[in-house]
Amino acid sequence: MMKAILLVFCLVLGAIAAPALAASGAVVIDGPVADQTALRKTLDGLRDGFASGDLDKVMAYHHPEVVKALAYDKYLVGRDALRADMVGTFKAFRLEFVSDEIESFVVVGDIAIEQSRFMIRGTPRAGGEPFLFRGRSQVIYRRYAGSPSGWATYREIIQPGT
Repeated sequence: MMKAILLVFCLVLGAIAAPALAASGAVVIDGPVADQTALRKTLDGLRDGFASGDLDKVMAYHHPEVVKALAYDKYLVGRDALRADMVGTFKAFRLEFVSDEIESFVVVGDIAIEQSRFMIRGTPRAGGEPFLFRGRSQVIYRRYAGSPSGWATYREIIQPGT
């Protein structure tokens, strides 16, 4: 009986605290602790890879069968297509996540779904004025042993805000 009361208390506390944490900008991932840790490692690895211009690091967190709809007319299928597209982008720009506000993040078995609003600063490597790109994304991650964290981007769609 005490375990049941404690479980209900924890669930109620979580339901109260999660919106406050989300509003504060903290990453709230609804799922087992081990998955939360691994998915945070995935997010950090991707951001670090973008900030350092390390394409291999970024690609390590993408499933071989990744599909990305980056704009209305930009639909990439497979890691090779994504890499080919990103080579030019990384040569032309230094990219840095300025903000990444996670609106929801849930783990369901071997799949995790993230919805977030983001802002990326792009700085032309050849000189010129930096720009900001804002948008909303929905990313589906899939368990993948080939990723450093055990999770990889599997599907992504971006809704540009600018």
